Amino acid sequence: MKEVRDEGIQNVTKYEQRPPLTKEFCEEAIAFILHKIDQNLETFTYKYPAPASESLVYPALDNVEWTSSFWTGMLWLAYEMTGDEKYRKVAEIQQESYKKRVDERIHTGTHDLGFLYTLSSVAAFKLTKNEAAKETGIKAADLLMERYFEKAGIIQAWGGTDDPENGGRMIIDCCMNLPLLYWASEVTGDPKYHQAAYSHVKQAEKYIIREDASSYHTFFMDIYTGKPKFGQTVQGYSDNSCWARGQAWGIYGFPLSYKYTGEYGLIELAQKVANYFINRLPDDSIAYWDLIFTSGEEERDSSSAAIAACGLLELSKYLPLTNNNKRLYENAAMHIVQSLAQHYTSMNNPESNGVLLHAVYAKPHNKGVDECNIWGDYYYFEALVRLVKDWDLFW
Repeated sequence: MKEVRDEGIQNVTKYEQRPPLTKEFCEEAIAFILHKIDQNLETFTYKYPAPASESLVYPALDNVEWTSSFWTGMLWLAYEMTGDEKYRKVAEIQQESYKKRVDERIHTGTHDLGFLYTLSSVAAFKLTKNEAAKETGIKAADLLMERYFEKAGIIQAWGGTDDPENGGRMIIDCCMNLPLLYWASEVTGDPKYHQAAYSHVKQAEKYIIREDASSYHTFFMDIYTGKPKFGQTVQGYSDNSCWARGQAWGIYGFPLSYKYTGEYGLIELAQKVANYFINRLPDDSIAYWDLIFTSGEEERDSSSAAIAACGLLELSKYLPLTNNNKRLYENAAMHIVQSLAQHYTSMNNPESNGVLLHAVYAKPHNKGVDECNIWGDYYYFEALVRLVKDWDLFW
């Protein structure tokens, strides 16, 4: 049994002081996001932003990408924060495309069903008690269960079982897709979804997180024998480096599984993963696209920063007041959010229809580099909402 090391937070002094991030500051930042959403409402009522912008403008697509729901999730956050029916109306119009997608299995061969249906159908049900949305969410959970391989104890990320490139591949991102399954068990009373999610997160803990608390992007399991094979990256700098967004998914994903399972070991693990991330942040607290870089000319990834901020705030909720990390994680999240608000938004780029600039989708594939990424916009909004109210999670 491997032991994951804890580096602790090395620059404690930086995070001991709470940054001057007032509620008014956060509300102004939210007002800017609402302004951008309003500008986009007509374009993205029956269409969805592409995963990444092109020259800082999101192209409009049908509901075919793994990222569609980050826009829908922003609409639900906007509705929750303002009570304005215009946001609910568009989010509910979009429910039809999510229902069609799951009913007709349109680009559903992915574990990202968790992203897609948590921020669309589950959010709709939680906020409005929409029974049709609930049923769509359950159907999506059933599709996700088709990707679960009991022998390996994992949910396969992409492709079919006979896919030579992807068979038995799990990825760190899936930790954020598991809440759909936990939720499905809660609303149906069927424990199978919860059991699959818990099995997967334990395998991620065992194989995706390395001994130094860094993470592989992906790890392969033999789906027939259950034996571990090897780790690899698709979007990071190298197989042995630590892709920043993957580490951020872990910071947020492990506490979410704790929320549903109560296994405190996941909180202990999340702290180690968080410390590794925090220790590799540059002065302005916005990570480079891979944590192998801590200075220099490589691109930052504002989307990783936004995800990490949400994860740190979620993680801190479960720590006792006697744990000094509780305050440090809250302060680190606030440092990140303040830096994003002051230096990384499109405030001075009115031609952009995105919110956060300087994000990286997939650098090795020259995809969405130094652009807006729609998940970065969503998580930045979520982090701000967390800072101004006691938010009941969609996750």
